[in-house]
Amino acid sequence: MQKNTIITGAAGGIGLAICDALLAQQHQVWAVDIDIGPLQELAIQYPQHLHRVALDVSDFKAVNAWLTPVLASHRIDELVCAAGVLQMGYVHELSPAAWQRTFAINTEGVFNLCQPLAAHMRAQHQGAIVIISSNAAATPRSNMSAYAASKAATTHFARCLALELAPLGIRVNSVSPGSTDTPMQQSMWQMGSSKDTVIYGSAADFRLGIPLQKIATPADIAQGVLFLLSDAASHICMHDLRIDGGATLDA
Repeated sequence: MQKNTIITGAAGGIGLAICDALLAQQHQVWAVDIDIGPLQELAIQYPQHLHRVALDVSDFKAVNAWLTPVLASHRIDELVCAAGVLQMGYVHELSPAAWQRTFAINTEGVFNLCQPLAAHMRAQHQGAIVIISSNAAATPRSNMSAYAASKAATTHFARCLALELAPLGIRVNSVSPGSTDTPMQQSMWQMGSSKDTVIYGSAADFRLGIPLQKIATPADIAQGVLFLLSDAASHICMHDLRIDGGATLDA
């Protein structure tokens, strides 16, 4: 059965890989991003299945103005929240604006989509939601307090939402990637953290390496998301799937 899916952060990195994988399975996909330009190639490849939406997920009013007619005319089966930003900085250097922007997108942006979609899915007694978090939610990271804290909040929000919706047959899970070869990760390497440091660890930063000794690809993360959305995961709920090559030692 063809499914209708909304995905945020769809135009880059992990979100783009998920969008591509969903379209390959013939889903109808509403691909949301603040800049939809990078989706042009997929729009040409899947003209009947891809609906591009230029939207700032941190703007609750704008999200609802777009969603209201969509939910009135379509049954949405799946939601993937993949929009996110990374603001590096030690706490004593971090500006309030950087902190607030991180939470506005990484945490409030998730709520802004989940709140109306939860009501929609409750009415139809069916649905699946996957929220992209990070293994930084469970492991302290120097120079990443805003990002790690926003993702920790997002992970626990996913659990609370799962608890509320599970009795109605709606599954909510999160996926926590580790270091993944995306523009976000590459920007970290330009700011002082090298690829070797990520793979092999750094005693100076109290950071473990990756036991598999490689960086994930966006497709690695997308496959985990597709599994959690699928009927093969019909009894998986309130779970946080870490896809990090063992970097957190499952702690």
